[in-house]
Amino acid sequence: MSLHTALAPFARIDLLEGPTPLHRAKRLEQVLGLSGINLYLKRDDHTPLGGGGNKLRKLEFLLGTALGNGVDTVVTIGGVQSNHARLTAAACARLGLACELVLGRAVDKAGTDYDLNGNVLLDQLFGARLQVLDKGMNTLAHAEARATELRAAGHTVLVLPTGGSTPLGSLGYARCAAEIIEQEQVLGLTFKHVFVPNGSAGTHAGLAAGFEVAGRGAATVKSWSVLADEATALERTLQLTHDALALLGSPAQLKATDILIDGRQLGEGYGQPTQAMQEAVRLLARTEGLLVDPVYSGKALAGLLADLKQGRYAAGDNLLFIMTGGTPGLYAYRETFQDA
Repeated sequence: MSLHTALAPFARIDLLEGPTPLHRAKRLEQVLGLSGINLYLKRDDHTPLGGGGNKLRKLEFLLGTALGNGVDTVVTIGGVQSNHARLTAAACARLGLACELVLGRAVDKAGTDYDLNGNVLLDQLFGARLQVLDKGMNTLAHAEARATELRAAGHTVLVLPTGGSTPLGSLGYARCAAEIIEQEQVLGLTFKHVFVPNGSAGTHAGLAAGFEVAGRGAATVKSWSVLADEATALERTLQLTHDALALLGSPAQLKATDILIDGRQLGEGYGQPTQAMQEAVRLLARTEGLLVDPVYSGKALAGLLADLKQGRYAAGDNLLFIMTGGTPGLYAYRETFQDA
């Protein structure tokens, strides 16, 4: 069974409006002194809805199913500067659904920039109802409680977890794997590895499931953990990959060694800036004129740059880094970058 055939039964609403483009990072290759290693960027930040970002791929499946079930209100959770929350609000605005966001203080950070700018400002512009909880409060429990109130008032409610990273949501990145394979055929090349950040695990899990079903193997994908320690991220990603494979009707039984995760870019924790991240963000901006966010892709790019400097790849290798969006978050980290 082909990957396209496996995905066909699932409801999906088009939020991306076509494949996201690939960009050969020639100037970055030159500055890094790469000899024969071809570095491509997949612009999942380059999507027309809501400021762009990878969560739209998950929302295509989650909201496609929701519309079929008559949902009129979506409640989701995340950190104060959640990209998933922003894109859920934007997608709901497009689809005519009410949206409520329950945001928690997952990062030990506050102030005008963090609390009111970046994604928070956009959440409000998209018309979402925001509830920001104090540090340590359970966002999912509050979201479920709010959903109960809304259902009692006659609404049909969908509650989405952090990042939209459910088995169904992960299919958005299984579909992305099929998209990448089609782009490879057009370019006449094959990517040795596809690189992503790993937060709530859905992006890595979906890609791993997609490449496994396509016969390329889950280990085509490598990620850098930005939310949890390496062991926790591995356990979560492996389980979510298995669950996505089950949805796709695949009998594949993956081992932990099939899921490639590096935890060395996490730093002091989720959302906490690192020197390597700052250097990676500036390097891409100053060589390619492109932006990555400080929480997800910035740390993953730092990991890829470290691998390249350590000589992990050879001449002739084609490598693909997926830019997952989240650039509105740069405005929430003004003090991290402004004095550079």
